[in-house]
Amino acid sequence: MDANADPHVIAADLLPTPFSAAEIRDELRGGALFRIRVEAADGSVTERINRLIDGDDEGITTESWTADAEPTRRRSTWRELQEHAAFPAALARRSIEVLEHPLGRAELIRYDVADPDGDEVFWFSPAHPGMPVRYEISTADGVMRTTVVEITRDADRG
Repeated sequence: MDANADPHVIAADLLPTPFSAAEIRDELRGGALFRIRVEAADGSVTERINRLIDGDDEGITTESWTADAEPTRRRSTWRELQEHAAFPAALARRSIEVLEHPLGRAELIRYDVADPDGDEVFWFSPAHPGMPVRYEISTADGVMRTTVVEITRDADRG
């Protein structure tokens, strides 16, 4: 790869990602806990917890659970985490939006993605490299909204 290439660009047909793999690694390698509010299209609300552990040079393990389910574990490389935010340029638009959010009022990077199964919108916080702090998926049944309500780094938990 070209030494001068933008690390946010994974491929020519994709929009730049909000964070490079290195930026995600630098932010999350030490671990973190995400409290996430999930609002289903039917109006029901659940809380999901994502705990990131065992970070190293290659990647990190995510444990994810809700109150009524057993935790699942998945190991991901930093590049795989970056790729989750790689959207096709032909189907997506990137913009900046100021949004009131449980993490505070912030200027967020917004991606609007046209999808035959339902349009999707993702908001990423430059202050929190990693997963989107909010996303919405529109379907025939309504809108499913996921919002990060709290992020605690392992060092912050003492």
